[in-house]
Amino acid sequence: MKQELLKGLTDEQIAKVKSCKNSEELLKLAKEQGAELTDEQLNAISGGCLLSSTDNNCPQCGAGYDDIMFWSERFADGHETVHYECKKCQCQWTKNR
Repeated sequence: MKQELLKGLTDEQIAKVKSCKNSEELLKLAKEQGAELTDEQLNAISGGCLLSSTDNNCPQCGAGYDDIMFWSERFADGHETVHYECKKCQCQWTKNR
């Protein structure tokens, strides 16, 4: 992970980040810590890209783009899975691309 993405973290937080074995563990840690990640941080963690959203409103409460966190995972076989979480109701869903 790029060092500039760790700026502002305590030594203890950096150690926890570095102990994560994969992006899933890192995202779980961020959620547990109540961290709000920037688009750049999410992109660096997932190895994917963030997508612009026009049709990705929350299926549970209808929240729009500004209230949805999303990140993608790209796999060796070329497919991509996009993970979504609503900041308002915590609904989670995924889409395969």
